[in-house]
Amino acid sequence: MAKVSIVMGSDSDMPVMAKAVEVLERFGVDYEMRIISAHREPDVFFEYAKGAKDRGVQVIIAGAGKAAHLPGMCAALFEGPVVGIPMKTSDLGGVDSLYSIVQMPTGVPVATVAINGGANAGILAVKMLAMADSALASKLHDFIVEQKESVEKKDGQLQADGYKSFL
Repeated sequence: MAKVSIVMGSDSDMPVMAKAVEVLERFGVDYEMRIISAHREPDVFFEYAKGAKDRGVQVIIAGAGKAAHLPGMCAALFEGPVVGIPMKTSDLGGVDSLYSIVQMPTGVPVATVAINGGANAGILAVKMLAMADSALASKLHDFIVEQKESVEKKDGQLQADGYKSFL
């Protein structure tokens, strides 16, 4: 049963959403993935969002560009947390998507990551799930330690070899 549902409005969003998938797979979190347009097929979208809880979904990651209504509508219909990923757009560089997702009315929050922030959306979903899953929390701790050690290793290399070793 999928704990995380990943939904996007277009297949053009797939490269960004795939970053969330990579994170979920790394942590062994079950997920489902859908392409659903809130504007072009609202009946399918309503069925998807309203039925998420019954499918065992605990977090929705929703990516959208331009008007970016998908994450907000997920938050309106799904009782659990929604993480919104604003997609970079050719018109306004994704700022339009960002504003659309982050400016939700009181009572209908969407946790919003950076423009094209698929990996961070996956990590945030893992952090949410880890609150009630000690095995997942342990994996998350190991991930955080790995990140710290990676930075320390790079700094050690910089101190030993100078900046030219990074060029």
